Amino acid sequence: MPETKKLMRALAGEVLPTPPIWMMRQAGRYLPEYRATRAQAGDFLSLCYNSELAAEVTLQPIRRYGFDAAILFADILLLPQALGADLWFETGEGPRLSTITTEADFAPIKGKDDIHDHLAPVYETVRILARELPKETALIGFAGAPWTVATYMIAGRGTPDQGPAHALRQENEPLFAALIDRLTEATIEYLDQQVQAGAETVKLFDSWAGSLKGDAFETYAVAPAKRIISELKARHPGLPVIAFPREAGDGYVGFARKTGADCVALDNSVTPEWAAAHVQVDGCVQGNLASSHMVTGGQALVDETRRIVEAFSKGPHIFNLGHGITPDADPENVQIMIDTVRSTVPA
Repeated sequence: MPETKKLMRALAGEVLPTPPIWMMRQAGRYLPEYRATRAQAGDFLSLCYNSELAAEVTLQPIRRYGFDAAILFADILLLPQALGADLWFETGEGPRLSTITTEADFAPIKGKDDIHDHLAPVYETVRILARELPKETALIGFAGAPWTVATYMIAGRGTPDQGPAHALRQENEPLFAALIDRLTEATIEYLDQQVQAGAETVKLFDSWAGSLKGDAFETYAVAPAKRIISELKARHPGLPVIAFPREAGDGYVGFARKTGADCVALDNSVTPEWAAAHVQVDGCVQGNLASSHMVTGGQALVDETRRIVEAFSKGPHIFNLGHGITPDADPENVQIMIDTVRSTVPA
């Protein structure tokens, strides 16, 4: 039976008259229904681990907007928690983790096969979504890429420049490499289970890839992604994978070829015209409207949306933001974006 889901067709390399649409963080605080469900859950982590409520918030933007894909509601830091790191969220400040800066800190970190009991609620969320999503809506699983997850595990929190991770990489490379290797192995198992539960494609978020330069980008962004994608495709032939090495700049060029990714997601620090010429030549691209347009709206939102659709119209494209939608976004602007994408006829 031919694939009918628009997102899956774009991932397979088909050039569609209108690109499929979804948004990073489309289930989130900009929606009143999300805020109500999160209040019901009690706190963020309780929401992530409550399969019924996590499925509910995943479905909310599909009901409201009719996106072409739903992405599992979870967090990239659930995996380090499953590996044995302490994880908590400070209100108004974000996640906090126990830190890994010495071999003694790394010693209690579990192996790849010991994560599944902890992550079982996430897999159950995927199973619920596989049953309940509309038949035309694709289901995306995801994980953080090893480098990005490692930056949080080393610093214990997000940092502006990922300085603690870079310092450990330079000062104790064997320890740093062991952490990346453990995360790579665990990410393969985590995504494998998501696919077994019903995810039709998976996305690898390397949110801090842009801070890796030169050989470090190849070693810690490209190589782990290649290993993860290769193993997942060996286990699940035909599985499409989206990779997002955010702010990679020239590192976007050839990223799909080097890693085996079927689609490269783009942030908005690169223009769609540049990306069409240098990245889309290798296959599907995803992006890349600036998230700020979801706050400010107006004619600039319409104009930039049309520009992106037209720039990528000659190749496979999934319309998305260049990063996640922010809590101060206006839900009405999301509808304007969708209507503009679906009404734009490229020249």
